[in-house]
Amino acid sequence: MSDPSERGPQFVIAGAPKAGTTALHAALATHPGLYLSPVKEPKYYLTDGRPPPRSGQRGPGDAHSAQEWIWRREEYLALFDAAPEDAVRGESTPFYLYDRAAQARLAADVPDVKVVVVVRDPVDRAWSNWVHLRADGLEPEADFRTAVRLEERRIAEGWAPFWHYRGLGRYGEQLRDLYKSVPRENVCLLRYRQVVDTPREALDRVSTFLGVEPGVAHVVPPENVKPHVADTARYRVLARLTRAGAALGAYAPPQVWRQASRPLLAALHAGRSPRPPMPVEVRREVLGPLLPDIALLEELTGESFADWKGDTGRGDFRSRSAGTAGR
Repeated sequence: MSDPSERGPQFVIAGAPKAGTTALHAALATHPGLYLSPVKEPKYYLTDGRPPPRSGQRGPGDAHSAQEWIWRREEYLALFDAAPEDAVRGESTPFYLYDRAAQARLAADVPDVKVVVVVRDPVDRAWSNWVHLRADGLEPEADFRTAVRLEERRIAEGWAPFWHYRGLGRYGEQLRDLYKSVPRENVCLLRYRQVVDTPREALDRVSTFLGVEPGVAHVVPPENVKPHVADTARYRVLARLTRAGAALGAYAPPQVWRQASRPLLAALHAGRSPRPPMPVEVRREVLGPLLPDIALLEELTGESFADWKGDTGRGDFRSRSAGTAGR
């Protein structure tokens, strides 16, 4: 458990990936009563005080990404050194909700921690996740449905959580387990559609939950919406170069590969194309195994998530709400 004299986080935005956490972090950072860590995803509670093992980072780019995790306690606490004395301190790592060990570490280290959770239609979330990795040249599978079918094999092979397309969207199980460590009154559950459709109301709700004045934080335009990139011969060549570079980047300081990869990413994103609609049969296949978890989420929250169970999703942030914020 943390020393009372340490100034770590008092709240976290714990998930889910591709559900608006980047936008929410940026918007809350505009509130003078809040202090958000300058590193958006430190991932500290994903670690146990040791660097992530290379053997557990088998997906393309995983080993390079793991180098950026902040696992030393002194470095993590230093993220909050600049916080004003009376500010409410927080950070955002959208894998904390998914990682049960991270949930336990967080609750043990910060017993009164407040947790903000944003959930999104799990099929839309998975689709956006796949588009993100394709845009970065890291997802080798050009067909979304096939990539989802590969999930269990990839998990067994040690691919990092960002490749767990269905798993990251099992919010019912994740929330059920979180409630074992964190009291319900210390958890604020938002829906992605609230962040996108009514962002000011969503910000006011979170501000009130965190004990700061509502109506102060303001919406920030999105920065983490990846383009859909067509699967062309040019794309495949660039993506192979990107994956090879990311593998080599695991042996260099993270900033070196970040800098070196910028021209490649710009070239990849130049191949952007309109995001095609998801075929109904694909949505049904991805959704089917998630229906029991959606029922669990409804039972836990007393809310209806019937809109997630249909043959059409709600699309991504860019197509729905230019000028607000989303991840």
